[in-house]
Amino acid sequence: MSGREGGKKKPLKAPKKQSKDEDEDDMAFKQKQKEEQKAMEALKARASGKGPLAGTGIKKSGKK
Repeated sequence: MSGREGGKKKPLKAPKKQSKDEDEDDMAFKQKQKEEQKAMEALKARASGKGPLAGTGIKKSGKK
């Protein structure tokens, strides 16, 4: 028995993140990613407005 170990233990502190300098290549890459994200959102909005893609119609039950 180890004694009094009840309760939650405190997590270890994470080291501080260093702010890295971004060069022009990094900035251009991030800009390209943002543009691609906007294009994908536009495609999703356009695709969701049309309705079902399969177009199978209304399914009928076997009851008469």
